[in-house]
Amino acid sequence: MAKYDNPDKNSNNSSTPPSKEHIKDEVIRRTRSLRKPSGKKPGGQKGHDGHKLSCSSKPDEIIDEIPNYCTRCGETLSDAERVLDYVTQVISNPELKPVIKEIRHYVMVCKNCGERIRTAPRRRSNNVVYDSSVKALVVYLSVVQFFPYGRIASLREVFGLTPSEGSLVNWVNEAKRNAQPVIDKIKEYIKSSAVVGFDESGLYCNKRLDWAWIAQTVYYTLLFRADGRGSKVLADKFGDSLERMTAVTDRHSAYFALHFFNHQVCLAHLLRELQYLSELNTEQEWSGKVTNLFRKAIHERNSNPNDVIDKASWIERLDNLLKQNIEGLGKKFITFKKGLVKCRDYILNFLVNPMIPFDNNGSERGICNLKIKLKNSCTFRSDFRADAFLELHSIVETAKKHDKTPYNAIQALFKV
Repeated sequence: MAKYDNPDKNSNNSSTPPSKEHIKDEVIRRTRSLRKPSGKKPGGQKGHDGHKLSCSSKPDEIIDEIPNYCTRCGETLSDAERVLDYVTQVISNPELKPVIKEIRHYVMVCKNCGERIRTAPRRRSNNVVYDSSVKALVVYLSVVQFFPYGRIASLREVFGLTPSEGSLVNWVNEAKRNAQPVIDKIKEYIKSSAVVGFDESGLYCNKRLDWAWIAQTVYYTLLFRADGRGSKVLADKFGDSLERMTAVTDRHSAYFALHFFNHQVCLAHLLRELQYLSELNTEQEWSGKVTNLFRKAIHERNSNPNDVIDKASWIERLDNLLKQNIEGLGKKFITFKKGLVKCRDYILNFLVNPMIPFDNNGSERGICNLKIKLKNSCTFRSDFRADAFLELHSIVETAKKHDKTPYNAIQALFKV
C-alpha cells in the first residue's frame, strides 16, 4: 500500500498535462498561486498611476447635448450663449450585417473588328460569392479561436451570413494552399537558425493517433504532422541542418539520437521533477540543493542577459551533488540522478550562450493550442484538415513574433 502514500503527479511537479490531472490537483492549481506572498494588499498600490481609456482626437460622430430651456424660470435658451462644459465619448460597434455589392459586367463591341470585349472572364458557377473578408474571418475563427465548423456556421445569427459547412472547409483549404510559399520560407529560415526549440504532442487524425511536431525560434514557428515521435521524423524534415543547430528540448530520447551541434535540456522540466521528489520525501535535502543550484544559475543568466558566463564552476557544483550517495532515498531519486548524469553536458549550456534559453516553454506554448483545438473538435477528419490547421497556426504564431496580428496575417493569405 506504500505506493498510495506517494504524492500525485500533476502539472506543477511533473510533465503531466493539466488535462490529465486529478480534480483535487486541478482545484489546488486554480486556487493556489505559485507566487510567494508579498504582504501587500491586493489591487493597485499607493502611488500607482491609474489607467483609463483615452479620448480619440478624431471621433466618427459628434453629438451636441444642449439644454433647450431654463429649468429655473422656463425661458427658452435658443439665443443664449453656448459654453462647452465637458466632453464624454461613447464607443460602440456598428450593426453587424453583410454589405452586398452588385457588380454589373458589360460587354463592349469594337466598331472596327466586331470583337466583344469583357473586363473579366464570365463566371460560370454561382453568381453570388463571398469575398476575402468573410473567408479570412472564418479561417481566423477556426485557427486562432479554435471554433469547430458547426459553431462557426451557427454565427449566422450574429453576422447575417449563411455559408454552408462545406464552404467553410473550402476556405480553410484555400488558405492552406495560399500559405504554402510562406511555410516553405519559414522552414528555410528555421533550418538556417542557430538555436531551435523542439517539442511534440499527440494528434488525433482520421481515426488514428498521429504526432504534431513544433520547431520554433525567436522569430519563426513551424508545426507539422508525422506518424511517429522518433528521431527519424526530424532527420527527414531538417536533414544536415540539425548538425548546425543548438536544440532546446525536453529529455525525450529521440532528441539525443540526433547529431545536433549543441543541446540544452529544459530546466523547467527538471525543476518540476525535483519538486515532485521534494514532496515525495520532505526530510531529505538533496533535491532542494539541486533545485537551488538550477535556480541560481537561471538568476545569474537573468541578471546578466548579454554576458558569456563561464559554466565551469557551475558544472563543478553540479558534479559534487551528483557524486553524493542517495541510495537510501529510493528508486525514484536514483532514476532521476542517473538521468541528470546522462544529460550532464546539456544542462548549463545557456550560461555560455545568451541566445540559448534555459527552458523550452516557447515550444510548449506554441503547441499547446493544438490541444484546445482538439478539445473543441475532438479529432481531425482528414490528413488535409490536420495539416491545414498546423500550417496556418504556424503562420499565426510567426506573425505574433513579428508584432503582427493573426487576423491581418490571415487576411494577407487571400490577397495573393
